[in-house]
Amino acid sequence: MANSPQPRKRARQAEKNRLQNASRRSMLRTYLKKVKKAIDLGDKEEAQRAFSVAVPVIDRMAGRGIIHKNKAARHKHRLSAHIKNLSAPVSE
Repeated sequence: MANSPQPRKRARQAEKNRLQNASRRSMLRTYLKKVKKAIDLGDKEEAQRAFSVAVPVIDRMAGRGIIHKNKAARHKHRLSAHIKNLSAPVSE
């Protein structure tokens, strides 16, 4: 731990930011898992719905520096490609 006031404050701020970032990163992973689960089940409509909810979250995390903007773009592209490749439900 630092001895002077300014480094002490920076250490407090860094810990606070670390906890907030960990929470946001966990939230991002949860949204990604919801989309992946729908894709694995083959439910195109649910996957599309989960994807449309996840995209703003992914963009927000990239904007806040939680993840890199290229990683955000990679997640969105791969998920949308998987959803696009799902077969449409057969209506009888």
